Amino acid sequence: MRTLKTILLIEDDRDLNAGLACDLEMERYEVLSAFTLAEGQRILDEGAPDLILLDGNLPDGDGFDFCRKVRSEYDIPVIFLTARDMEQEELQGFDCGADDYITKPFRMPVLHRRIQAALRRTGTREERRLYDDGCLRIDFDQMTAAREDEPLTMTPTEFRILRLLIANADKVMTKRLLLEKIWDVSGNFVDEHAVAVNINRLRKKLETQDHEYIRTLYGVGYQWQSREKGLKDGGNGIR
Repeated sequence: MRTLKTILLIEDDRDLNAGLACDLEMERYEVLSAFTLAEGQRILDEGAPDLILLDGNLPDGDGFDFCRKVRSEYDIPVIFLTARDMEQEELQGFDCGADDYITKPFRMPVLHRRIQAALRRTGTREERRLYDDGCLRIDFDQMTAAREDEPLTMTPTEFRILRLLIANADKVMTKRLLLEKIWDVSGNFVDEHAVAVNINRLRKKLETQDHEYIRTLYGVGYQWQSREKGLKDGGNGIR
């Protein structure tokens, strides 16, 4: 029996949402249903699914903006299921990072094949996205972290900042760039002061006397510094 893949379904039409969920569960997928972008974001914060089915118009925002945000933070295939059938809108969907774009109405066998194709392109998720340098271990799928085997409590925003810093360890992340990446999809603004506060909290949780993980370049931004010793597989980033 194949391992169940998890699909996050963000669709505000409750009848369609229920019907799709039922069909996909019969196809041996685990379905997490959301009716707004905020609900979808909360599910993402709890752990990344294998694929996202996304409506273009949601009560609390635009699916295109949400897709762009997902693509900046996660390596998850996104398929649009939308009534927005203009060619320009379809192109916009691909431009914001979607793997596929299906207009309503659609046939379920076609959706099944598109899902299978998207999952094949991204490969299996048996190998989790981990950061592990022998001292600090972060599982970005399960949203867990530990330092020297002692569990760390971190907020979703702190995990997002960490993921951005580690994934871009070869470059300096400016405050403005961090702000753009961690903008709250529900519309809550994160200002520069909030970025600085979160960075300071992360330092207190992560750093030891002999290592500074987050380097500050004053007037520029922040850069991740991996430990010189104890790196697994010789890497310094997310696997």
